[in-house]
Amino acid sequence: MSGAGTDHTRESITGGPAIILVEPQLGENIGMSARAMANFGLSELRLVNPRENWLNQKTEATAAGAVSILQNAQIFPTVEAAIADLNFLYATTARERGQGKEVVGPDHAGANLKARIAQGQKVGVLFGRERTGLENPEITHADAIVTFPVNPAYASLNLSQAVLLMSYSFMTAGGAATLPFERKTRWPPAERGTVLSFFDYLESQLEERGFFRPPQKRELMSRNLRNIFNRIEMSEQDLRTLRGMFVRLVEGPRQPQTKKRIRPPKSANAMPDQDGSS
Repeated sequence: MSGAGTDHTRESITGGPAIILVEPQLGENIGMSARAMANFGLSELRLVNPRENWLNQKTEATAAGAVSILQNAQIFPTVEAAIADLNFLYATTARERGQGKEVVGPDHAGANLKARIAQGQKVGVLFGRERTGLENPEITHADAIVTFPVNPAYASLNLSQAVLLMSYSFMTAGGAATLPFERKTRWPPAERGTVLSFFDYLESQLEERGFFRPPQKRELMSRNLRNIFNRIEMSEQDLRTLRGMFVRLVEGPRQPQTKKRIRPPKSANAMPDQDGSS
């Protein structure tokens, strides 16, 4: 199940920091983490002592097309082995651990990771177990801590959600990320002369129906009315639609057109009528 936004004809972004999951127990969380990584251009997944048979049908289903990340995932027996080749490491936690390390949010962490990768460093982000998170000795290995601005009364994030937030922050760091599509303008903006003609028609009809009352406020009311329409930057089609709508409100429903009965032409071989005429 690849999802409506998946397009395998386009070049995929890869790279980014290594995402390291410590002793993940649910294949669904691993699959959704892989999906989150693929969404934001991260491709290196490392698993520390995952549950046996972690790569199963549920894992692949929740990865939603990011199966290659699962298939290329590296398995390590310990955290120390998983981080041995890294130059810089963040540890994620929702609780203050009293270790005197720098604590940053995901935006700062994403920008720092991107800058270090540009310098040729190998970097990673360490995520803990679903139920208990990282243990203090594991956090000791990190250079700094990254945590998320959440509701203090409900700070625990799902593992894949934490990976999603970190991956998003990395991709958008420095404002370099681009949206997958932009607004497409189907019709050109309406010309000023057409807009003014529309206002003249609208105000004349409103005048006939006593809208501008009291009379001394007519100028102010007219200005406010024109500002309402000008703020929406009407296109040619917008203006045609609005004018047609007001015309129908003023003139009432269109009268149904009666179809004229078209008599078929007489054939040269037509049978004569009983009076002898044809």
